[in-house]
Amino acid sequence: MTSTACRSTREFGPVGGAAHPRLARAVAPIDLDAATDAVRALLVALGQDVDSEHLLDTPRRVAAAYAELLTPEPFVLTTFPNDDRYDELVLVRDVPFRSLCEHHLLPFHGVAHIGYLPEQRIVGLSKLARVVEHYARGLQVQERLTQQIANCLQHNLHAKGVAVVLEAEHLCMSLRGVRVAGAKTTTSALLGLHRDHPATRAEFFALTGLRR
Repeated sequence: MTSTACRSTREFGPVGGAAHPRLARAVAPIDLDAATDAVRALLVALGQDVDSEHLLDTPRRVAAAYAELLTPEPFVLTTFPNDDRYDELVLVRDVPFRSLCEHHLLPFHGVAHIGYLPEQRIVGLSKLARVVEHYARGLQVQERLTQQIANCLQHNLHAKGVAVVLEAEHLCMSLRGVRVAGAKTTTSALLGLHRDHPATRAEFFALTGLRR
């Protein structure tokens, strides 16, 4: 079972000897052979001919694909001293992500908008996208994913405020059930000044192009 907690250790990097958090989540080992057998059994139960030339290698490919989607990659969240005391919003918009709905094992995908108000340190911009990818790997619901990203950034940056918005299409809605293709679900997590200060919150939503 995948851990949902924000766990980090410190690695000393080349930037002024600063300690950078290394993000990693504990996950159970994946048995690819057992997963391959299970996919094959599922295909048989669904009436598919697993001896067909087209399906012979499908169980292995499906098992490998799910293993990739369920395995978060550890990485170092590189930060830098905020020497110039920058105290305005830092915003990265339209970060693509994809994850797996834990209720139907179907993908949901969309974009993330991430903003924070720096305090003593700033983060490498690419690392914001890395945080999204890190928590998107696994069985998820969009609400939890949004909170995990925001809590992780607040925990490691000690920012004055953190704001995260996810917009996503869920294939469990567009491909089955009500079949509403193109419908988007929006979730948000606001911490610090982004939650408590209306003007700060309004600035974030205005710059993301979202109405709130």
